[in-house]
Amino acid sequence: MRRALFPGSFDPLTLGHYDIIKRGVTLFDELVIAIGINADKTYMFSLEERVKFIEEAFKDEPKIKVTTYKGMTVDFCKKIEANFILRGLRNPADFEFEKAIAHTNRKLSEIETVFLLTSSGKSYISSSIVRDVIRNGGDYTGLVPDTVVVKK
Repeated sequence: MRRALFPGSFDPLTLGHYDIIKRGVTLFDELVIAIGINADKTYMFSLEERVKFIEEAFKDEPKIKVTTYKGMTVDFCKKIEANFILRGLRNPADFEFEKAIAHTNRKLSEIETVFLLTSSGKSYISSSIVRDVIRNGGDYTGLVPDTVVVKK
């Protein structure tokens, strides 16, 4: 079975993430979307909200599973028997950063990283930009799937 892990904080899930997931799921038998838990990081959305945003967005896709994890991504890949890590690239800076992580992961394990370029119309979207829009009362709805709802 070709199982891939798509790790991230998904704070929140964006249309860029959605694009990579929809295209990535066609490449694998199963795609596990894994929300990493970092106790040192402050999130805008709770872990439960982030899980719900993703589960609702992909409720009709049986090849997608949603979970959470702590620790190193490669260790979690081993635990769930994932052979691939899926990552999205928006720009050259993403590539350089992700390349270093992919090389490190490859050194630590046999995990292959598969990169997909984000669709051009979504390459400017990042979770940090979405959070800034939300914090400042802007209209975030064109940047995230309909399942992402900000409580007022």
